[in-house]
Amino acid sequence: RLVGSEMCIRDRYIAMKRIDYTFMLTLGASIGACPVLAQQNVSKPNIVLILLDDVGYSDFGCYGSEINTPNIDRLAENGIRLRHFYNQARSAPTRASLITGLYPHQVGNGALGKVPGYPAYQGYPNENNVFLPEALKTAGYFNVMTGKWHLGYFQGVTPISRGFDRSLNAPFGGYYFSSDKSLKKNKKERTNQRNLYLNDEEIGFDDDRLPENWCSTHLWTDFGLKFIDEAIEEKQPFFWYLAHNAAHFPLQAPVETINKYKGKYMKGWEDVRNARFKKQLELGLFERPDQLTPRNPKVPEWDSLTQEEKERYDMQMAIYAAVIEEVDRSIGRVVEHLKEKGVLDNTLIILLSDNGGNGEPGIEGRFAGKNPGSAGSTVFLGAAWADVANAPFFLYKHHGHEGGCNTPFIVSYPNGIDKSLNGTIQKDNYGHIVDIMPTLVKLTGATYPSSRGGHKVPPMEGISLLPLLKGEPVKQTKPTIVEHEGNKMLRDGEWKIVQEYKEPKWRLYNLKNDPTEMRNLADREPEILNRMIHDYQKMADHIGVESEIEFKVGKWYTPVEEYLK
Repeated sequence: RLVGSEMCIRDRYIAMKRIDYTFMLTLGASIGACPVLAQQNVSKPNIVLILLDDVGYSDFGCYGSEINTPNIDRLAENGIRLRHFYNQARSAPTRASLITGLYPHQVGNGALGKVPGYPAYQGYPNENNVFLPEALKTAGYFNVMTGKWHLGYFQGVTPISRGFDRSLNAPFGGYYFSSDKSLKKNKKERTNQRNLYLNDEEIGFDDDRLPENWCSTHLWTDFGLKFIDEAIEEKQPFFWYLAHNAAHFPLQAPVETINKYKGKYMKGWEDVRNARFKKQLELGLFERPDQLTPRNPKVPEWDSLTQEEKERYDMQMAIYAAVIEEVDRSIGRVVEHLKEKGVLDNTLIILLSDNGGNGEPGIEGRFAGKNPGSAGSTVFLGAAWADVANAPFFLYKHHGHEGGCNTPFIVSYPNGIDKSLNGTIQKDNYGHIVDIMPTLVKLTGATYPSSRGGHKVPPMEGISLLPLLKGEPVKQTKPTIVEHEGNKMLRDGEWKIVQEYKEPKWRLYNLKNDPTEMRNLADREPEILNRMIHDYQKMADHIGVESEIEFKVGKWYTPVEEYLK
């Protein structure tokens, strides 16, 4: 309007290169910027949030692994790693926290499934929350979800109904290959496990819109890339929640990838675990006098096994390693595509896992099927190899110790992280899954509402982690709590208390001096212990923990005293 109605601000800017770009954005906002410039949303980053399933702390090369993960390692080289970042120790509770910014009990996911009579344990999200894509819509985001949902699909909580514009999802996961003939109708949920959901439409594994002979690890990527291309074409910022079902059981991968690792683990779990810790020391994740925790006493010495047993365990771990390499390959495709489209520099990528490595079926795991690792076979990792996956920590998925709820956490954002911070490991800063919502809300300028559809929405429980991107301290304003089916922990600064289910005493650790939880200071620091127990109970009451509920204890359970003696 200042320069003539026939010329919009963007055109005039091109003609007058001397005018400062920031000033032009301000001017455009004040007098009505032309539509083309407004659509670009040049200041808003794209977001790719990658959640893995049952992947342990040390399963990436940049966290100590021997598994080939060059693409994930490159994200770490061009970004920041945290030594401590907490999930909710189990799949659905973590997903509920991630997507709402609340603790799982507040959302209705206090346990994995339903506990009748307890609203905080109904087994799927309630209405008293806002999902992350619903919030990001207020900032103009195009929202995409591909992968494992596990958030009450058959109770009406679906991606499209809760803010996503595009979605291809598996309600629970549970499969990798389109050729899997073992999946049957789930009578309890009244659905066919061999079906997928495309934008909430039920489709079969052989639907014409799907590629032939697909593997879910790459299917999630294929469709996610198609979806975000819609946003890129429209010059709209996008949020992509990429929720891999890998490396959840049943472990399956292409035979050629499995064969790359076959025989590599014949040296045994002790040697592999020691090698991982040695690499972690070399990487600077840990330093002496930090200790490698002992292996589970139920795990036999490798040399005591028969040749047949060794070959079985070697193959078991080879399949697991292959699953993770396939995930890495998928992530590499995501990064390459963003680069080709010219949007990588303005894309924030966050990578983490939903819980620690999986020891659920006990020491031996499971190893069944004509061709283990192929479609229709049933392979579970087991506690013996989960000890390796979680190195240098101990215990597994479910638990409040670091092996159960501490995830590798990588953040890459070329435009938002000073290059001097690339490749760094932050040991003093830590975060929790509830911090992701406030981080992304603040980063994008989105609005977090106080109500949704007539339901009151509690304030976000976490804090923004944006100081990480500047190398500044993250000032946690209240303790971090994890409670899953009786396994409990509270972290406050460098101090942490843990009480695993069915165990009578709390344990106290100073994670600054003892990050692997090898020195229980409960008797030495009773004042700190008692203060933190009080704080735990206050937080537990606040989020709705029901301490009287009885839960089943599986083969994964090993009392801490027995583990450490």
